[in-house]
Amino acid sequence: MRIDKSQLSDINKIQVQGHNARFAFLADTLLEQGKDVNTIVQKLQDFQVAIPSWALGAGGTRFGRFGFQGEPSNLEQKIDDVGLIHSLTQTSGAISLHIPWDVPNDYSAIKELAVSHNILFDAVNSNTFQDQKNAAQSYKFGSLSNTSKAVREQAIAHNIDVIKIGDKLGSKSLTVWLADGANFPGQSNFQSALQNTQESLKDIYRGLPDDWKLFIEYKPYEPNFYSTVIQDWGTSFMLANECGEKAYTLVDLGHHLPNTNIEQIVSTLMSKGKLGGFHFNDSKYGDDDLTVGSVKPYALFLIFNALVYGMENNPQNPYPAWMIDASHNLKDPLEDLIQSLEAIQEAYARALLIDQKVLTEAQQNHDIVKCQEILQDAFRTDVRPLLEKARLNRGGALNPISAYRSLHVRKNLVNERGANSVASGL
Repeated sequence: MRIDKSQLSDINKIQVQGHNARFAFLADTLLEQGKDVNTIVQKLQDFQVAIPSWALGAGGTRFGRFGFQGEPSNLEQKIDDVGLIHSLTQTSGAISLHIPWDVPNDYSAIKELAVSHNILFDAVNSNTFQDQKNAAQSYKFGSLSNTSKAVREQAIAHNIDVIKIGDKLGSKSLTVWLADGANFPGQSNFQSALQNTQESLKDIYRGLPDDWKLFIEYKPYEPNFYSTVIQDWGTSFMLANECGEKAYTLVDLGHHLPNTNIEQIVSTLMSKGKLGGFHFNDSKYGDDDLTVGSVKPYALFLIFNALVYGMENNPQNPYPAWMIDASHNLKDPLEDLIQSLEAIQEAYARALLIDQKVLTEAQQNHDIVKCQEILQDAFRTDVRPLLEKARLNRGGALNPISAYRSLHVRKNLVNERGANSVASGL
């Protein structure tokens, strides 16, 4: 299924009068405050978030998975689904593939399909947390950190293969996430595991093309619960520094212990020029992978305040790679991704409303009340008309969820793919 711009135009015509009134009111209010509305809208139009291939089907837990009808069962259908989301939101212009689930059979055809949807290939992701069919070695006791040289070499070779696949598609980065760790005290020698990981990452790093980046992800626990080899941002940062200037830390919102100050982590990494990528999701207790902004919208806003400041004041840090990393059992996956994109854009728009110079002056004067008022005034602003204007300017839907439902997208996908189709890699 594809959504024609004329279909969206017809839907938007019904809603545009209300949008114009909302936007005019907000624009006038922001102009009185000295805000450059046109610049904010343009930044929202330019902001693109990658959709991971594994988020397009229903997720699940280790206790079970409840599939969703009409799921994409191959790479072509996954790209089509990202194209559907992008046509509605105009802010999901990239897809992030997970290998070996998403190896193309025909690279030229896959690239042409992506181009037809105005989609780029974002970071490619390796998988050494599962044993693959006919693999000579098992990752049961770790991959890049394993005590066995043969296991480590297999994991390194897989990552090199992933780089080659991504290079054929036009990707420019590799994300490495390890499940390596231990469940029991004494099971693993911490120093040996870390050293093995460091040397393995260096071998992978040497396989990067000159214009590529290596993103090193971290996570404090799960699937191992006593220790994780790359357990926090400091370990990732250290490993990235050891690898070289093309290696960076990747921050996933769910990969922190409860109440961790993520905006401080973001600020530190950007000041050191080492924040490479950002994975969006939300959580209540741990790595819950819930819809972005569904539980902690103010925390997301504060993180974006740090990101906006860093993008304006840390030229030593590359522009971060943005991606949603969410998974669940209950919602229509495409609707969930649309909601996540909206929440990300809202947090970004609110952060753009902050006058960083005024905030800095209040901080230097130790005016704590004014600092809080500046942040909360921005957070309390209903920025949805700005998002609507950005989508409208790019030819998207004023209300993506409403358009998705009125066009009966899921029903059409079920008719095309069947009720029992299952997304690969889940």
